[in-house]
Amino acid sequence: MIVQQILGAKDNNHLITVTADTNVADATRLLAEHRIGGLIVSDDGAKALGILSERDIVRAMAVVGGNCLGDRVGELMTPDPVCCAKTDSAVSVLEKMTEGRFRHMPVVEDGRIVGMVTLGDVVKARLQELSMEKEALESMVMGF
Repeated sequence: MIVQQILGAKDNNHLITVTADTNVADATRLLAEHRIGGLIVSDDGAKALGILSERDIVRAMAVVGGNCLGDRVGELMTPDPVCCAKTDSAVSVLEKMTEGRFRHMPVVEDGRIVGMVTLGDVVKARLQELSMEKEALESMVMGF
């Protein structure tokens, strides 16, 4: 399975971005409102400058407390996110996420953000793929 198929299977593939100047409290409200765990940080809606995840906010709160909610997203974000292409395989995306210990990956095509996949999206897709392979193998065995 490839990333393009994963994006197509998502219930809501609406891309939500914030700028580096966005207030962290406002970004946190977006995370809660959309029930998501990360936002792509982009000043132009095309290039991913970073990712702001729930983890970034929690880490900042552990250091400075609730005062971080008044900070700019650019101060807390993880800069220069690892990105993937629509043609990348689910397995290669899983490998990158596992190696880098992150859960959100922007999808880029021709230098522009076209979506985001999460660890949950990729695991779900991979499990579906494995289930189909299992059923195909069982059918082959039963047919003989």
